[in-house]
Amino acid sequence: MQQVNDYIASFPLEVQAILKQIRKIIVDNAPDVIEHFSYGMPAYKLNGKPLVYFAAFKNHIGFYATPTGHEKFKVKLANYKQGKGSVQFPLAEPMPFELIKEIVIFRVGENEGK
Repeated sequence: MQQVNDYIASFPLEVQAILKQIRKIIVDNAPDVIEHFSYGMPAYKLNGKPLVYFAAFKNHIGFYATPTGHEKFKVKLANYKQGKGSVQFPLAEPMPFELIKEIVIFRVGENEGK
């Protein structure tokens, strides 16, 4: 957890606020999630399986919900730059916290086998 705290603290205050909100969304909607640091970014596991990851970059927040999380929300994510299992939310635009919450809830259901 300290490694994630240090990671978040390494960014400007406005980016820290976004990262903290994303972290809160994940923890609030996946109470049994295990937080760790992987691939150089905050990472979350549930039931021993990857749930989501996130990272801050110069101009965007990267959000990684594995390919299934992005496939399920492809219409809502259509306006964002994407890769396989990743999406970029520009820092210059309002952060889609509600969409992030929807994706996390979907991934929790997947990891719980629902």
